[in-house]
Amino acid sequence: MRCVLGIDTSCYTTSVALFSEDGRLISDSRRLLEVKSGGRGLAQSEMVYQHTRHFPDVLVKAITEAVSEIKITRIGVTTMPRPVADSFMPAFLVGDSFAKVLSVTHQAKCCPLSHQENHILAGLWSAGGPKTTRFLAVHVSGGTTEVAEVTYNQPNMTVNLIGGSSDIAAGQFVDRIGVALGLAFPAGPKLELLAKAAQNAPTLLPVAARQLSISFAGPESHARRLMDKGESPAAIAAGVQLCVAKTLAKLISAAMDRTGLTDILLVGGVGSNLFIRDFLIKKLAIVGGSLYFPEPQFSSDNAVGAAWFALNN
Repeated sequence: MRCVLGIDTSCYTTSVALFSEDGRLISDSRRLLEVKSGGRGLAQSEMVYQHTRHFPDVLVKAITEAVSEIKITRIGVTTMPRPVADSFMPAFLVGDSFAKVLSVTHQAKCCPLSHQENHILAGLWSAGGPKTTRFLAVHVSGGTTEVAEVTYNQPNMTVNLIGGSSDIAAGQFVDRIGVALGLAFPAGPKLELLAKAAQNAPTLLPVAARQLSISFAGPESHARRLMDKGESPAAIAAGVQLCVAKTLAKLISAAMDRTGLTDILLVGGVGSNLFIRDFLIKKLAIVGGSLYFPEPQFSSDNAVGAAWFALNN
């Protein structure tokens, strides 16, 4: 079987995906990097070490899942966080290095892209839209909270950053409070589950949004003060996700006003939170926004977008 390979070695996941050349996803293999109990992240050196150890096993698993014998013809690989000249992170060197070797051994074309473009392409593939050539992409993850104007004429993509967080990312806010509440890192899914117990009575946290600039450092400090006073963990968890949802709604509305675009694609791990999705759908429907969400498993870090990119190059 002739197929294309996608590789992504992000901050917390080693990912490999395979598409058949007729466009079928035939394998999606991932492994989370290990963070010690109570930890809130990893140093870049530790990311590189774990990716280097995990990648062979993840690749073998992906190839095994393909069932039949495969011939890799193209390789999509993430080589930087964002599609700008000075964007760099050592973790992506692991995937890039393996891709270059596999490109030679398999005589396969290598197709580099950024981690952010990978997220957007995985979102487009999974959500089936937006179908327009220009739309807004909201990338909300542990390391990034940005809104960008995207121009996509397959296979060419231009990502123009227009706004985002001025300090910590939404995912960092979630993880920091989640770990402080005793949840394991990454805390997103566990915080969402904890929040259900207080969905109708969340702790109200401040929303820091001024047009296309938002902030989560202030809400984090406020949440910590309430924790010190003995506020219910479930109420705080519910308050955190409500704060993120309200802040993103304001950011997206400002981006719509700035650009005139009404099609919005939400990508990144935080975007898999179902409460946040429902909140945004209701709020943005009022101002005429059309939201597109990938399936939750394709919101978090994956290599599907990289493989899809290679398929179309």
